[in-house]
Amino acid sequence: MDPQFREIPAEIRSDARYMPFFKDCVGAIDGTHVDARIPVEDQVRYIGRHGTTTQNVMAVCDFNMCFTFALAGWEGTAHDSRIFARTLGDNRLNFPHPPQGTQIKIFKII
Repeated sequence: MDPQFREIPAEIRSDARYMPFFKDCVGAIDGTHVDARIPVEDQVRYIGRHGTTTQNVMAVCDFNMCFTFALAGWEGTAHDSRIFARTLGDNRLNFPHPPQGTQIKIFKII
């Protein structure tokens, strides 16, 4: 792992489908919902689109498919972009930021 993000991962560098489009990509971020057992008085915020109580979990993986960051505990109704924005703004969470001066690009792959 390159915590300073100085090297282009081999998976991008050697594949014409990705290079040069993702040459500055440092990983992938996605959210998922996991079942949660929530106290009755807090359940409304945690009821997801399927009617069950869930927590929204944001996870970051590098190109070796290793987790480099995970954040759990957000209510099921929280949108992924809200969690990501709050994570970027909270230095206590030690989110793996790219080097100072690097332009951050976000792609949503559906």
